[in-house]
Amino acid sequence: MDMKYKNKNIVFTQIIPQPAELLIKKAGYSFCILPTEGNDVEKKRLKTLNEADALITLLSDKIDSHFIDLAPSCKIIANYAVGYNNIDTVYARGKGIVVTNTPDVLTEATAELTLALILAVSRNIIPGEKLVRDGGFRGWKPDLLRGLQLSGRTIGIVGAGRIGCAVALRARAFGMKVLYYNRSRKPELESSAEAKKATLARLMKDADIISVHLPLNPATKGIINRELLALMKPDAVLINTARGEVVDEKYLIRMLQEKQLYGAGFDVYENEPEINPDLLKLDNVVLCPHLGSATFEARARMAEIAAKNVIAVLRGKKPLTPVN
Repeated sequence: MDMKYKNKNIVFTQIIPQPAELLIKKAGYSFCILPTEGNDVEKKRLKTLNEADALITLLSDKIDSHFIDLAPSCKIIANYAVGYNNIDTVYARGKGIVVTNTPDVLTEATAELTLALILAVSRNIIPGEKLVRDGGFRGWKPDLLRGLQLSGRTIGIVGAGRIGCAVALRARAFGMKVLYYNRSRKPELESSAEAKKATLARLMKDADIISVHLPLNPATKGIINRELLALMKPDAVLINTARGEVVDEKYLIRMLQEKQLYGAGFDVYENEPEINPDLLKLDNVVLCPHLGSATFEARARMAEIAAKNVIAVLRGKKPLTPVN
């Protein structure tokens, strides 16, 4: 390796799966985890960031202008996520810092988790499991925990990107009709899933299951507002595996409290990792701790892409998946 590429310091804000470490070691670079505890932790953090040539960050890390200024030698911020709303990408670009993400590799994992939430909510999986564990199951009854049959119902895909399309195809396999809302038409989705494009208002009104797959940005923040939520059928289900801030969470909770909806499934929250305590009191919701990409395969591939982006930039090459 050329000497000018040696002695680079890569800082992980937290530990991520092993492929990243192995690739970085193989490239001949050093790495460390940003200190979070111990004596003089703040002093150690400042020193570590000051010496960082690259950062591998998580979606839960707030990488604002102040944080970026603490790393004056940084050439790349590799976000270990498909989203990057946690990073001030404009400020980073102004500082000559490349920002990357890990797209594509978590499509299947997130789509599968979405279907798991749809099934868990619509078929009362959680209450049923609790009934058995608590010793309350006394045998089969005609009206025991009846739920929604998916076949013949309509799913509304809000945001027909890779994940939204993957969910639509899976829903179609369950015999569901597909509506989708997206800025542009998706002829391939229309062909493969017999999907029909709709306005957001029409989708919210007509769909039985609404699945949210929008990225978070100024245009989408709060886009599913109370007016749109109020259009939903009383026996409809809303699933959010995108970003909590896309939906008016407080109004959705109110609707769930008043049984104006059949139920909802959450993998993301408005003030994540804080959960609105009112959600915890509801028996018509399923709550997951942001598990969308939580498969061994997806998380390992994300680590690999983050590391490869870092190595490419530190070697003066183009990153694999730049976002700014």
